[in-house]
Amino acid sequence: MQQTNLSTYNNSWYNPGASFFIRVLWYLVNACFFNGYFPFSEVKTMLLRLFGAKVGKNVAIKPGVNIKYPWKLQIGNNVWIGEKVWIDNLAKVNIANDVCISQGAMLLCGNHNYKKSTFDLITMEIHIEEGAWIGAKSVVCPGVVCHNHSVLAVGSVAINNLEAYTVYQGNPAVKVRERLIKA
Repeated sequence: MQQTNLSTYNNSWYNPGASFFIRVLWYLVNACFFNGYFPFSEVKTMLLRLFGAKVGKNVAIKPGVNIKYPWKLQIGNNVWIGEKVWIDNLAKVNIANDVCISQGAMLLCGNHNYKKSTFDLITMEIHIEEGAWIGAKSVVCPGVVCHNHSVLAVGSVAINNLEAYTVYQGNPAVKVRERLIKA
């Protein structure tokens, strides 16, 4: 039986989308203004835009957020990103209007092929559509689409797409009920 051999791991094919200098500069900006206790969302959205992110209006970014590559990030209007959210966007992440990503949630665009001895990197985009809510300490896995007004409950793991106006819960997340929104 074949074994994993990480000495042969090679992701040289992967293109992070920016030069080494820009990545290092972003790492420092991310550490100073996003990872710590810096409270001003307006400054954070300005910095994201400077590094190539497309960011809408009225975006709240709480302290302790980690964003891998802003140039692979699109955020709509009226978006809330809670404390200690990790956007590990090795691929594009698109967050539509009126989305809430609660504290400690993780958006993970990368994984590894455990079936290959070389443990190859796999990347896929994540799309969070209008009005979706990603609950605290939940995880959205690579390639997942959270459709309009879907809910991923606290501590849940989305490995498949979430249907519109539906609440999902568990690990892996399963459909538990419809989401009814009252005026």
